[in-house]
Amino acid sequence: MDRSANWYKLDNAAKIVPSTARGANTRVFRITCELKEEIDKATLQSALDETIEEFPFFNCVLHRGLFWYYLEDSNLRAVVEKENSPACLPLYIPGHKNLLYRVNYFEKRINLEMFHVLADGTGAFMFFKNLITRYIQLKHNLDVDINPSDDFSLEEKNGDAFKDFYSKQKGLKQLREMSSVRAYQLSGEIDDNLLPHLLEGTISASKFLDVAHKYNTTVGVMCVAVYIKAVLQGMSLFQRKRHVVVSVPVNLRQFFKSGTARNFFGIINIDFAPGENSGELEDIIAFVDKSFKEKLSSENIEKTMNSYAALEHNVGIKIIPLPIKDMGIGFFDKNAKKGVTSSMSNLGQIKMPEEVEDYIDRFSAFMTAASQQITVCSYKDKMVFGEVSPYKTHKVMLNFFRCLTGMGLEVELGSNDYDQE
Repeated sequence: MDRSANWYKLDNAAKIVPSTARGANTRVFRITCELKEEIDKATLQSALDETIEEFPFFNCVLHRGLFWYYLEDSNLRAVVEKENSPACLPLYIPGHKNLLYRVNYFEKRINLEMFHVLADGTGAFMFFKNLITRYIQLKHNLDVDINPSDDFSLEEKNGDAFKDFYSKQKGLKQLREMSSVRAYQLSGEIDDNLLPHLLEGTISASKFLDVAHKYNTTVGVMCVAVYIKAVLQGMSLFQRKRHVVVSVPVNLRQFFKSGTARNFFGIINIDFAPGENSGELEDIIAFVDKSFKEKLSSENIEKTMNSYAALEHNVGIKIIPLPIKDMGIGFFDKNAKKGVTSSMSNLGQIKMPEEVEDYIDRFSAFMTAASQQITVCSYKDKMVFGEVSPYKTHKVMLNFFRCLTGMGLEVELGSNDYDQE
């Protein structure tokens, strides 16, 4: 744990987050658990008070240093509230000493929202699964010896895995390569207040798996391939000269042994050129499958992991004052986004202790973005696609769900849209 007195360095993936949180892209993500009964506020508060003791790192506040942002321990207490404001509003407000996560509820749903400097989706789920387990234990007087869903030590949860596994490579070159393509950009009417519009689509996980097997592919490849197909359906012939680039976060814990609850992910870009391919789903699947295998090789994964450490380990960048770094990182981030059409993150199958699993209906996840991000997760037979964008309509995702219904899958839709379409 890279810590001095009561402060922590940001992990390498978190270093760019404060500089890139602007407008609709608050860099706040939401994970949600829907139970089969109404939520009790007092019990949820008790569960939160107990759970945060196992994840003290999440109770930090963010400060600006001379060269980098840093996190400091706080004695602030997160207070559970009934949800009464739009989802994924900013959590980091410069100059304010406030926690970087919030827990709220509405009817049967419990929501955890978190600023991306603290954790990635996998790390946040470690905390969230413990919170949900403890809530159900307290609410139903279950055996207090239920094993935690992620049995890691406090030191492992708080550790910086990027530092543990970094090896010196040309990381900045890797970062530049990620923004070398001019990708097709989504468009639409932006919300006047830059509020995030959420769309949630639920399907049968087992039936989707059957469809993937029918095409001799995996669930992850199938998700990205169907999404590319949905984007193509909204492109004109002229627009098809541009590449469709889907950015896919990769959980590095799959490749490097780590129990960290902080950020530990890399990014791979699936770069599909419509002019060089037929656009038929079978051909898209074959292309995405090949791209996954190439980019998820051990050599490329190590390059991706090390690219996030490049900013910290580059001597020239180290000595630049933070205000100038903010401008530079913001400029780089803006250019990098020109090389990406959208992002799709697959958090996989969510597992819970069997003593509590029957109280839970589903999980879902959402991540803000300047344009669009889709987050996928499954619980038992409910597979949920959560989309966030600042656009008032959901053209691409509706095409995506039409593709799924065309395969014989039933889709249940939900939205937080503020306007009637």
